[in-house]
Amino acid sequence: PQAASTGNDIRDCSADPPYLPPTATDTTARLAALRASLRAHGTHAYIVPSTDAHMSEYISERDARLGWLTGFTGSAGTAVVTQDGAALWTDSRYWTQAERELDCNWELQRTTSIESIGMWILKRVPAGGNVSLDPFLFSIDTWNSYSRALHGSGRTLLPLGTNLVDQAWGDQRPLPPSSEIYSLPPEFTGSSWQEKVAGVRQRMEQHSRRPTAVLLSGLEETAWLFNLRGDDIPYNPVFYSYTLLTNTTISLFVEGSRLSAAARESLRSGCPGRLCVELQEYGQVSAHLRHYAQGNVTVWLGTEYTTYGLYSIIPQEKLLEENYSPVMTAKAVKNAHEQEMLRAAHVRDAVAIIQYLLWLEKTVPQGQVDEFLGAQHIDALRRAQEHSRGPSFHSISASG
Repeated sequence: PQAASTGNDIRDCSADPPYLPPTATDTTARLAALRASLRAHGTHAYIVPSTDAHMSEYISERDARLGWLTGFTGSAGTAVVTQDGAALWTDSRYWTQAERELDCNWELQRTTSIESIGMWILKRVPAGGNVSLDPFLFSIDTWNSYSRALHGSGRTLLPLGTNLVDQAWGDQRPLPPSSEIYSLPPEFTGSSWQEKVAGVRQRMEQHSRRPTAVLLSGLEETAWLFNLRGDDIPYNPVFYSYTLLTNTTISLFVEGSRLSAAARESLRSGCPGRLCVELQEYGQVSAHLRHYAQGNVTVWLGTEYTTYGLYSIIPQEKLLEENYSPVMTAKAVKNAHEQEMLRAAHVRDAVAIIQYLLWLEKTVPQGQVDEFLGAQHIDALRRAQEHSRGPSFHSISASG
């Protein structure tokens, strides 16, 4: 039997045998599968982030590669695996959680600095070795930070076209989403998607660089531009997509079979012409962008939401880089109708909060309410309000 841990709910890897709480995940087989892939690709270390291909704040279960590999379910972290070592970096919010969820295959590094990750790698990867990652899961800035950390060390930062965690995960990985992508009713938007496209094109014409295209990678960018919504990520009404908006064409990269009839009809209403949306397969964005970048073009992108994988496809002299795309900045300025809808939504939410506080006043003295029941009740009250689509994140409930 395992020795009892003094903390009881956190691992104790110094015990003989090591103590693991029931919340820890056995990652031995997962690491063995990943290390076999490392050997097959001739790489010495593999970096696994907590991000998806769109730099989303929240991710779907299918993109929870870090969680599957390590057992750690916190929202922020980075793992590195070599043939004889594995470590997780995360911030102080998650140190106790990590000690509950990691098994003893993993070192917990109580920092998030890329310099720390780089030092750990340099100690374990010999000079001449390769450090690999999936370039479609790292922001441009993060990629450059790893490049600087390894610069001059004799180790090579090697992008791989195959995601090795996905390979190890195999058919146990959750399937791609299949729920319907639907149109947002006009009464919620205040602007048609055609008006939004015209506005973005006007900003392209007014820019001193005169970009010929805007690349949209953030999921909320495409959802906002076309007045479409989906359910691909919990608590977020978005769907997997990219958009390449040029001064004469519109390419939407999405699983077209998921579009509702109304959404499809809306997108095709401008065909033929400059407002005709060409539907492309989601997975074709790289090939399409590579072909487009061969011409006399300038592509405007926001670096906050664009991965290094897409960025590296476009020749440097054909890039117009800003922190945020013109769609992201336009989305941030709400029109009069959107402001009116925001106020109405706050009123409906206030009604639910008032009902909840009244319920607490009546029920807490009876001693039957805990934090979990409280969270369930406030969620139910909000759900009962008109136009509710669910909470914006998992309820955090505490008292005391």
